[in-house]
Amino acid sequence: MAKRRQLRGFDLKHLDGVTELIGVDEVGRGALAGPVVAAAVVVTREFLNSRWVETNIRRINDSKQLTAAERDALWLDFEALAQQGMIYANYGLADVAEIELHNILGATKLAMRRALEGIHPPSAFVRMTEPDLFASAEEIAAYQPQVSARILIDGLPLKNFPYPHVAVVTGDARSLCIAMASIVAKVTRDRLMTDLDASFPGYGFAQHKGYGTEDHRDAVLRLGPSRQHREMFLRKLLAGQGDPAQMDFLGDS
Repeated sequence: MAKRRQLRGFDLKHLDGVTELIGVDEVGRGALAGPVVAAAVVVTREFLNSRWVETNIRRINDSKQLTAAERDALWLDFEALAQQGMIYANYGLADVAEIELHNILGATKLAMRRALEGIHPPSAFVRMTEPDLFASAEEIAAYQPQVSARILIDGLPLKNFPYPHVAVVTGDARSLCIAMASIVAKVTRDRLMTDLDASFPGYGFAQHKGYGTEDHRDAVLRLGPSRQHREMFLRKLLAGQGDPAQMDFLGDS
């Protein structure tokens, strides 16, 4: 329980000077198939001090450390909290074509940007250009940040990213809002992969969710890649050069 409470304390510390904290995390970066999905969850001091957090914080963790049933139960709670206006959540994804076009890191940033754009535009956080010396009061106001929020993103700092952010390594184990975002992203992607299983039978997407399990690799070698497979991630497997599950795909959540 003490470790779980540290998640709340971490977020309260980062709420100093702002009214909103936005946690961002992604899933699917290391999969052989399917999209990469990012989620953003907005919390406030009121939420972090709420009875719900006090009662349920022990249930919140990095999504990888939870069972599917635990994640689904929390998803239902998050929906209820959103309906009550206590939190806000949004997700974005980058599909296989975008992963091939931008590489996995570029696609991850694209998914994160889409998740955040559903909450606030980048211009709400930063001045895009400096106002002219003779600008009107209205023009000057347009260059000011429109929201009082801080963004926490799991992982290392993102270069050429339109949102100012605080990078938190292993953030899903340190921040409550990042851990919540990891759960939203995981449940969203798992459901997408289950839906894809019906359209692309034989690969077992509903079971392994696109990751490089032995059954999945065998299915690719037997059936060939589908349109949902990432060509760049399958090159070694198809060339008979080894187990792609052992390849480094920049980590995953």
